[in-house]
Amino acid sequence: MIRRIFLLLALILIAAPASWATDNAPFITVASTTSTKNSGLYDYLLPHFTSETGIEVRVLAVGTGQAIRVAKSGDADVLLVHHKKSELAFVAGGYGVERFDVMYNDFVIVGPKTDPAAIKGITDVSVALNQIASSGTPFTSRGDDSGTHKKELSLWAEAGIDVVSQSGAWYRETGSGMGATLNTASGMNAYALTDRSTWLKFANKGDLAILVEGDERMFNPYGIILVNPERHAHIKAELGQRFVDWIISAPAQALINAYTINGVQAFFASAAAS
Repeated sequence: MIRRIFLLLALILIAAPASWATDNAPFITVASTTSTKNSGLYDYLLPHFTSETGIEVRVLAVGTGQAIRVAKSGDADVLLVHHKKSELAFVAGGYGVERFDVMYNDFVIVGPKTDPAAIKGITDVSVALNQIASSGTPFTSRGDDSGTHKKELSLWAEAGIDVVSQSGAWYRETGSGMGATLNTASGMNAYALTDRSTWLKFANKGDLAILVEGDERMFNPYGIILVNPERHAHIKAELGQRFVDWIISAPAQALINAYTINGVQAFFASAAAS
């Protein structure tokens, strides 16, 4: 019996270092958007960083508004989102150290191929939105304070349309992420604004297709910011800065450019232009 106990203790001691090494491996938390996660970009990109540095990246993928709130509270080391105005305000408020451009893609309007609002091929997004509103055809909005939702609201405002007054009528807010909102649009044969990468990855397209694209106002830039350790002393500033430096480096930017979905480039690296 005593011999068995000693043997068990020996096995525990032999196994423990590997277990402890795994548990104690360095990691950072990145508050980010659902589009970067759902597009598959992180699954493709982050193993390269971990392989090179030994640092694990744990991604909290939520809407941009929520990601910023998480970073403000100090529950993430790095912020990577896609609403530049909010990102600059985050830095100006002392919550972040500095913003860097990472990449961009664009937004598109998708809708039923029958196109009851007759917007297919329109390159002026304001004209397209006015025709959707005039037709009363359902439009599904994320309604979740995400970067996509913020962009959508700004486009409606530029078009001179008060969507708040139409909430529950032809304007439907899902309060959900992009995938769930596209599922709703597919089920209703409704219009929706989406980032292109999520659309490329989205499998349940049904009768939906891209109808409006190409307006420069639908440009969709992504930025990265180290959360300010002077605001939150527990922030892993050194590890987080290594990730920031890596993702804007030439090798990582080349990896971003090389990432495709169904043969289509999903994001375009932009750090060199900043």
